Amino acid sequence: MRIIIVGCGRQGASLAQALLLKSHTVTVIDRDPLAFERLGPSFKGSTVTGIGFDQDVLRQAGIQRADGFAAVTSSDEANVVAARIARDIFRVPRVVARLYDPGQAEIYSRLGLQTVAPVAWATHRICDLLLLHEAEPTCNIGAGNVDLVTFDAPHLLAGHPVETLSLAGEFQVVAVTRGGKTFLPTRGALLQEGDLLHMVVLASSASRLDQILKSQAGG
Repeated sequence: MRIIIVGCGRQGASLAQALLLKSHTVTVIDRDPLAFERLGPSFKGSTVTGIGFDQDVLRQAGIQRADGFAAVTSSDEANVVAARIARDIFRVPRVVARLYDPGQAEIYSRLGLQTVAPVAWATHRICDLLLLHEAEPTCNIGAGNVDLVTFDAPHLLAGHPVETLSLAGEFQVVAVTRGGKTFLPTRGALLQEGDLLHMVVLASSASRLDQILKSQAGG
């Protein structure tokens, strides 16, 4: 993938290096040319000096061909503006903005903009680590060898396909309750924070499901 990162602070530099290790093509934009020193001498991507929401700067970075875009400057406002330009004007398929204000992050998420709020994310992650999710049976099916279990989706699985928690012949998600409404998930449906999952599980596979849930809670 060709990915553009706006902001070369610690987060932007770390993200750039991580994506390069996964063999993606990375271009980093920052208004301060000295910020690129954080990338280190071994950086194999490209850099562009300029303001991340300037359309000419974005074109110079190759946004017309970009597959992904991340705005991770220290300014929530700049990140939102850059992300919306990338999404609405240049039609970049995958756009993410980092927002420090959880309230603003929630508002823009409802408007369809993918956001990451570090404070809220850290809070939920700590909760996941302290309160490991365990699936408790709500009823037995058939001769008792299949259980119906209900539990909250692990926070770290938000944005992942429902099939992430399915293992052929052992357990699978059969319904999701979201916002007070229950529906049958279609293939490719994504989990959201706050989802209540209803699964069928072989009794003999219950411990394996619990292990998977605990590993997800632990990152």
